[in-house]
Amino acid sequence: MGSGAEILGIMALPPQTVALLDAARQLVQSLPADAVLLLTETDLDWDAVRARVGDCRLLVAAEDDGLTAKLRSYPDLTVLDIDPGPTPTQERMSLALLEAVRSEKLHQGSDVVVVYNGIEVGQGPHEAVDSLSVIHLGEHLERLTSQDLRRLDTQVPLETLRAVVDLALEIGREGREGHPVGTMFVVGDTRKVLSMSKPMNFNPFRGYSHAERDVRDPVVREQIKDIAQLEGAIVIRRDGVAVAACMRIEAPDKDITLSMGLGTRHAAAASISKSTKAVAVVVSQSSGSVRIFQNGLTVLHIEPLARPMTWGQPRLDAQDGNGIIRAAPARGGLAGERSST
Repeated sequence: MGSGAEILGIMALPPQTVALLDAARQLVQSLPADAVLLLTETDLDWDAVRARVGDCRLLVAAEDDGLTAKLRSYPDLTVLDIDPGPTPTQERMSLALLEAVRSEKLHQGSDVVVVYNGIEVGQGPHEAVDSLSVIHLGEHLERLTSQDLRRLDTQVPLETLRAVVDLALEIGREGREGHPVGTMFVVGDTRKVLSMSKPMNFNPFRGYSHAERDVRDPVVREQIKDIAQLEGAIVIRRDGVAVAACMRIEAPDKDITLSMGLGTRHAAAASISKSTKAVAVVVSQSSGSVRIFQNGLTVLHIEPLARPMTWGQPRLDAQDGNGIIRAAPARGGLAGERSST
């Protein structure tokens, strides 16, 4: 048993909250899991919460900015910044997990025990938390895209946008033949987009049927990964049919504001999305991150969860005492260097 102060703090928590926190601690220890994530809508006795979860790593995400600021005064809490507001619980959970990966609080493949209020009981007081889930991030993060994309007010159907973003994420994560690849997709409002673009090379989609150019088909997406290595944007209709590649975007860039470090590809994406009703999806060559532009602004930024390992050239070291020459990786063997965007 802990001290008298700890016991008093623990007893101040609602019994159901205490039971769920105890269960979360036991799951972390028995699975084992990497952390407990607590989604909270109200202020709690955080000393009591910390005592209940014991030595388990505790991540906390609050529903509003005021509570988030207050939580930062507790040194034993790892606070996650997510968009404030009354968003659905599952979406808040996804945003919190994605932020934890982005900020390197968790890694892909982590197991997380999530404690949250998942049962809507109407008006009036209710328990601070009433549900517990065990989440494997490698599986859960694959389902984030649809939830995030539904928030976009766009004329592009979700099915098409999801296919293009999935393709962009794969390119950002995998590169091509061991090399990072940067590219841009412009989706929707095709006629106007083409009027603001000029070909830089032959169109690799010319002569193929609609079915052979439909990005909703996984086989087609694999083929487009090769085309994405070419310079210029890939233009895709709202129904998912790719119509052109190697296109230089010539939309006016007046009143376009970009974050520091973003280059000409991102500027072109912002410009074309502002001048048309299209959505532009950009893969950064340097980091593999994916940004979605609409109305000239970045509306969604998704970090890659993994990048391909690139082996450096081996060097030969001197012979050892047995006359055996041993090879060792060159400096930076598993390459992690990144160039500018």
